Amino acid sequence: MALLPILTYPDPRLQIKTREIKNPKDPLIQELIFDMLETMKENNGMGLAATQIGKLLRLCVIKFERKTHILINPQIISKSWGKEISEEGCLSFPGQFIPVKRSKKVKVAALNKAGKEIFIEAEGLLARALQHEIDHLDGILYIERV
Repeated sequence: MALLPILTYPDPRLQIKTREIKNPKDPLIQELIFDMLETMKENNGMGLAATQIGKLLRLCVIKFERKTHILINPQIISKSWGKEISEEGCLSFPGQFIPVKRSKKVKVAALNKAGKEIFIEAEGLLARALQHEIDHLDGILYIERV
């Protein structure tokens, strides 16, 4: 287990688009997933994207209602027309909470830790977390969504 340092704004690496992971079962990717989960937990986060720890890989983790989501190469495949504004925080912006407008519902396609394709249909806070973390993977920060 390794706790990883979290990049904070204005580190320019936070705004670089990530690259796809070719081999999800690679031991280095599996170790990175474990380390990201531990880092997120130790920092009281709900989600963490690989860009936030300086890795330009399309990988994020989210813990919501006692369920852990490990998303490799995630893509939002549909969004609801309905939007809502709610406060968001971010581990790369310690102590800052700002209102952000996001879709109420999303459907995401990704690979899980074992490399199998999964789909997540989410609404509310989980939908917001998915959009937030996938934005990180696209080099978009939540302050750009205001």
